[in-house]
Amino acid sequence: MKSRQAEEGNGQGNTSIDCIRASLLNNKQEVVVVAQEKEALAGFVCVQLKKSFCYDEYMPEITEAYVRPEYRKQGLASAMITFAEKYCKERYALHKYELLTGKKNTVAQSVYDKLGYKDDHEIHMSKRV
Repeated sequence: MKSRQAEEGNGQGNTSIDCIRASLLNNKQEVVVVAQEKEALAGFVCVQLKKSFCYDEYMPEITEAYVRPEYRKQGLASAMITFAEKYCKERYALHKYELLTGKKNTVAQSVYDKLGYKDDHEIHMSKRV
């Protein structure tokens, strides 16, 4: 069985309910914040806790921020991100948060900008395998 929210946020075929369950139970490098409205999952934010031996501090990266369409424009994304930031700051030594978003995702960029995130002019590169 596939997760409907994972498919809505990232497209079909990315993960299953069983994989999500296992990750939530075992992945100690990720913080997941959810928003619930009347017994329904309204959205989620995922934060990866990146840590290198080169630095004393963590660099948390917001890797996912998703709100189901019927719950958008209610401040849920901002509330979840703010909660995740506070949660991480209280538990880990860190000096900044990072996130990646699509160049054309101007709606999300507007939310992130209001929360204080700015383009740091770094280049994000990836390699598919």
